[in-house]
Amino acid sequence: MNDVSSAKSKLETNLKNFVCGEWVDSEDRIEVTNPYSNEVVGSVPKMGLDQVKKAIDYMYNYEPTLTAYERSEILKATAAEITQRKDELSYGISLESGMSLADSSKEVSRGVGLILTAAEEAKRIMGEQLPSDVDASGADKIILATRHPVGLVSAIVPFNRPMNQVVVKVAPSFAAGNKTIIKPTERTPMSAIRFVEILLNNGMPPGMIGVVTGKSSEIGDELVSSQKIDMVTFTGSTEVGRKLTNMAGIKKLTMELGGNDPLIVLEDADVEKAAKLTVAGAYGNAGQACRGVKRVLVVDSVADAFDDKLRELTEAIKYGDPFAPGVAVGTVIDEKAAIEIEDALKGAVADGAKVLCGNKREGALFSPTVVDHCKPDSAMVMDETFGPVAPIIRVKDVEEACKVANSTEFGLQSGVVTNDLDNIKYCIKHLKVGAVNINEGPQHDMPNIPFGGVKQSGVGREGIRYAMQEMTYIKCVVM
Repeated sequence: MNDVSSAKSKLETNLKNFVCGEWVDSEDRIEVTNPYSNEVVGSVPKMGLDQVKKAIDYMYNYEPTLTAYERSEILKATAAEITQRKDELSYGISLESGMSLADSSKEVSRGVGLILTAAEEAKRIMGEQLPSDVDASGADKIILATRHPVGLVSAIVPFNRPMNQVVVKVAPSFAAGNKTIIKPTERTPMSAIRFVEILLNNGMPPGMIGVVTGKSSEIGDELVSSQKIDMVTFTGSTEVGRKLTNMAGIKKLTMELGGNDPLIVLEDADVEKAAKLTVAGAYGNAGQACRGVKRVLVVDSVADAFDDKLRELTEAIKYGDPFAPGVAVGTVIDEKAAIEIEDALKGAVADGAKVLCGNKREGALFSPTVVDHCKPDSAMVMDETFGPVAPIIRVKDVEEACKVANSTEFGLQSGVVTNDLDNIKYCIKHLKVGAVNINEGPQHDMPNIPFGGVKQSGVGREGIRYAMQEMTYIKCVVM
């Protein structure tokens, strides 16, 4: 039995929800379809509003008692089980999302790193002692600023990272001492449920975790607007983020929204390195990453050489069946998404862009594509194109590159390929983004660094330590 067959044989695909401290089924089911084969590959309960309200009530009333040490040990044990079940979980991610096995395997490994980081940070929730003698009345006082869990966190997650979008929210929430109720998207809900199962296997108290699946239009509002929800952490589109922000009322929010991240390639750049960064950032997970390369801003003097290298690397990429050996790029989430990419490219070409390679669609499969001479204000580069496309915009210098980079409503991540210190300092000062990665793509990621954007890319920060700060509140103690 090969690795794929072995993983498939271990995988339960008709799953239950975990609510009110127990696994719960439903006669109404949501079918999950593989984007490559269009086959139904599993199903999950379609929960109703009353069931969700009961789940929220149950978790709201639960009083956690675990110490930081105990939470840390549960997270470490969870990471160990995920590592042991890596092949099975990777297969499950690809099955529901169309992600290549190469990418889903990376996702599982990244999830383990996030969980282990959370296990360490659980033991480092620190406040501070403030000086009391700055005022005549405080000479004999002790003043502390202490951090405490917010309470019940609602985690609403998208399709593009079926496991990690859950891990990146639940791990810091639990490390900080919170309870978390998860609402995965209907399109890729199964990996979230498997993650909850593993948490419970390793000592997660039933009152501290829940997962509900159902139609967002029917149950989503309650998970945001309920006064028993203390915080909402959401990853998704800016359009939906705006609606949820208005709906939430007065509570803590973390909103990780649209990206449209630029990679800037300056005149002294290592062109081969820049091309490899583009390949990794534009085509990883079939381009469905908020921190991926969505625009490549290349200085004229190196643009032709960059084009040649990027085209060479792109044409060598194997795409297709997510489970086939050697396939690096699987499908996008569905055929509708692939058609939207196709239409965006048609619009760019009508505006004068030139496709250098790719631009082939078959169902939900879209070939890695390079398109040069894109206009900075064309729809394809102003909006976030969620697919395996590398749009190239030619610029004259670093000043124009930063101006074009800042021209959209988004400001999430960026990458700059240069060794010139003046250029580096200019980009750090002028790019309106949450991160500037020097000689790395915008996709550069580590579990312990802050992640989040400015402008319409969201509010708050992820990254384990910084997410834990968002998921706690400060209590002042004077004695």
